[in-house]
Amino acid sequence: MEAPQSQATTEATFAVDSPEQMQETGRRLAKLLRPGDLVMLTGELGAGKTTLTRGLGEGLGVRGAVTSPTFVIARVHPSLTGGPALVHVDAYRLGGGLDEMEDLDLDVSLPESVVVVEWGDGKVEDLSEERLHVLIHRVVGDTDDDRRTVTLRGLGSRWSTEDLTLV
Repeated sequence: MEAPQSQATTEATFAVDSPEQMQETGRRLAKLLRPGDLVMLTGELGAGKTTLTRGLGEGLGVRGAVTSPTFVIARVHPSLTGGPALVHVDAYRLGGGLDEMEDLDLDVSLPESVVVVEWGDGKVEDLSEERLHVLIHRVVGDTDDDRRTVTLRGLGSRWSTEDLTLV
């Protein structure tokens, strides 16, 4: 779902050449995140969404191994450093119904946590007009299967002052 025309948008696109770089991108991105941030991750299966989230968890200093929450739908990783918790959601198996997302009570977790949702397109936009959308695409026709293009799209005034090119 595209942002309404009146909503502030900032964007940066860059190449990532390996899973290690994707994880490092997450660590660097974590420095920009604060409680109340909603991060939507979009990309095909195996694109690197969970790898990026693993880096976010390291950068935020949270407890527990960040793994795909596909079968449990959501995992909460409390901070070990006094920062925000990381709530990691995989909405892949959820239908498009808002009721299923409401059952997760993400709106309750959002103010004091960083909420990262994989496969959230069309499902979590109503949680916040202020969100960071991360789009991860394999480079088509490239012989290196690890090469990706990552686009960070900050929506809303929260992101209008952030320099996403520094990530």
